[in-house]
Amino acid sequence: MYFRTDEEAEAAEALCMASRLSDGLDRDVRLWRWVIIALHNAAQGFMVLSLRHGNGLAALTKESAAAWLKAHENGGDYPPERLDHFPNLYAKIKGEEHGQIAGNKRFTPGATHDSSFKKLNDFRNEFIHFTPKGWSLEVDGLPEICLDVISVIEFLSWQTENIMWHELPFREQSQLCSFKLKEQMLHLKRVYAVIGS
Repeated sequence: MYFRTDEEAEAAEALCMASRLSDGLDRDVRLWRWVIIALHNAAQGFMVLSLRHGNGLAALTKESAAAWLKAHENGGDYPPERLDHFPNLYAKIKGEEHGQIAGNKRFTPGATHDSSFKKLNDFRNEFIHFTPKGWSLEVDGLPEICLDVISVIEFLSWQTENIMWHELPFREQSQLCSFKLKEQMLHLKRVYAVIGS
């Protein structure tokens, strides 16, 4: 028996997991940990999809891409591919060089996108690499961070042609989960505003 996946499945299913988990946030604030982890994985996946055109080297670190090209040109053994770091992928989708690769439209951030992506990455890293400590995370601002991340996913996925989907069911699944997650974040934003007032 095998479990098969690819970059489209990984991105779509991570987004849908974030959406599913968000349903329980009204009842269990601790689910934020898993929503953050899943949404980070989804955002990374969608950025990779938008940078994969052709050979996919734009999604790798500079060193990994250079080593792969060298092996290709010399007919040698291909080295392991190393995915670029989350902040670098985000910079690439905004940049002149990679943001417009193969006809992509580069993402132009609004006032809070950069901050939201940094916070998402920082929070995800805190959870994934949790050190011995106590930590309190104020959840009031988390829906807004998620909404910013969802807007980037939507831009890359169906507001532009940055992602060329090979499996249309994953595109459709992503749209549905994105809509559901956005609705849940807007609901939580209203709930947290009432609680905080």
